[in-house]
Amino acid sequence: MSELQMRVSDEDRERAAQQLQRAFTEGRLTQLELEDRLEIALTAKTYGDLLGLIEDLPVEQSQGGDVVELESKNGAVKRSGDWAVPRRLRVASKYGSVELDLSEAVVDHPVVDIELDLTYGSAKIILPEGGVVNVDAFQSDWGATKTSDIPSRRRHGSLYVVISGQAKYGGLTVRYPRRRWFTH
Repeated sequence: MSELQMRVSDEDRERAAQQLQRAFTEGRLTQLELEDRLEIALTAKTYGDLLGLIEDLPVEQSQGGDVVELESKNGAVKRSGDWAVPRRLRVASKYGSVELDLSEAVVDHPVVDIELDLTYGSAKIILPEGGVVNVDAFQSDWGATKTSDIPSRRRHGSLYVVISGQAKYGGLTVRYPRRRWFTH
């Protein structure tokens, strides 16, 4: 399934509607065009539906908070515990590893896009129980991509993580948290 066929959220519809309203106030759309496009935006089902409404408008410059970029040249990039996961995350590491533990993180989005750019190093991503991952857009030149028994088909009510990008000399492992066994 392509990203254009993925279903949109209410937040996605609202963001598109706001962009259309800004275009109207800037004189880029007529009143009739705005009304027609808003009707479609508020009932859109897929990203493809929304893209057709805004592709002839300038790209918003005010989405700095929408994408978070993490970068390291020599050290490891690590996030774990109680941290806020952005909707889109870009991680670049030249000589280090990447570990993103989402199992205890605050995730306010049903879909999280993670783009990896790794040269010498591997990535490990830990999903919360029930999370789903799509690694179809990730390429590893000299390493393996392992997803254990994690499903790749999107499920209603489950976190859906889409991982894209590449690793030149490293791989990608996606797993659930390890179960802790306690003895009494």
